[in-house]
Amino acid sequence: MNDRFLRACRREPVDRTPVWFMRQAGRYMKEYLEVRKRHSILDVCKTPELSTEVTLQPIERFSLDAAIIFADILLPLEAMGLNLEFIESKGPVFHNPVRSDADVERLIPVDGESFGYAGAAIAMTRKALANRVPLIGFAGAPFTLASYAIEGGSSRDYRLTKDMMFARPDLWHALLTKLSNGVIEYLQVQIHAGAQAIQLFDSWVGCLSPDDYEEYVLPHTQRIFTALASAGVPKIYFGTGTATLLPLMRKTGCDVMGLDWRVRLDEAWATIGYDLAVQGNLDPLVLGAPVKEIEKRVRKILQQANGRDGHIFNLGHGILPHIPVDAVEATIDIVHQFSTREVEV
Repeated sequence: MNDRFLRACRREPVDRTPVWFMRQAGRYMKEYLEVRKRHSILDVCKTPELSTEVTLQPIERFSLDAAIIFADILLPLEAMGLNLEFIESKGPVFHNPVRSDADVERLIPVDGESFGYAGAAIAMTRKALANRVPLIGFAGAPFTLASYAIEGGSSRDYRLTKDMMFARPDLWHALLTKLSNGVIEYLQVQIHAGAQAIQLFDSWVGCLSPDDYEEYVLPHTQRIFTALASAGVPKIYFGTGTATLLPLMRKTGCDVMGLDWRVRLDEAWATIGYDLAVQGNLDPLVLGAPVKEIEKRVRKILQQANGRDGHIFNLGHGILPHIPVDAVEATIDIVHQFSTREVEV
């Protein structure tokens, strides 16, 4: 098996820097669009055969070093009783948001049986991969899930979320405890089914100050990683806009820190410490630039990593729908070309 990704997660030597991309299966690929013409996103996520098919599309097309299961971070919220709809012009919308004591109380406790489709998709995909590359499972982090649940969808300022945090910290912590329980169950199902690493997406946590992160978020994220520690799989933690939060985020118990493009990789790695691996961190919009510009920026990130064991190349967020397939392929080739090194066996 190509185990560069797993070795890098453990900060072991690799012959070249492993590369995979968030949203590497998605709307920039015509194969994916063909599937979506016939099936809703929730149908794809909840049908193991379709999830497997879409997960494999970029693996069949590119020389990537890891696959990530096709799913959505919001699935645990739906399992807990929230009415989720994906609207073309607005994205995910919850028609019964969580804003009161009664709303938090009515959330359904979930267990592994709630996520049988996820386990089946992981097992099916592992079999189809036939050990070509490792498979990553994932979930949304409690803060990000809470922000969707409270706002009823995406938000620019997270006003309702922060209103609950500041005015009703007791209700906030009760909500995040329930969400953390659901995330633990969801990730354990994926690990038991064969996920070889997991990533926790805290996409919107960068809207918080360090003090608020430490008080309202850190304990819940720590509890998730603590619960998964005995599973023995690498644990990746990723958020956007998190430059000021990195020293606190390293306290969560993750093994790999995902970095967005707003920080220099070398400075961020020095900040969090070299006892953690790092993942990142090309600006996703660079993939729309000429190949010479992509090469210049990829090489700069590799130079900042300085050949240190434990760097996984990725974007600072997901691939965007307008990105050309050829640019994705070129980026992967550039990473591999300029990071190849001799490794003692």
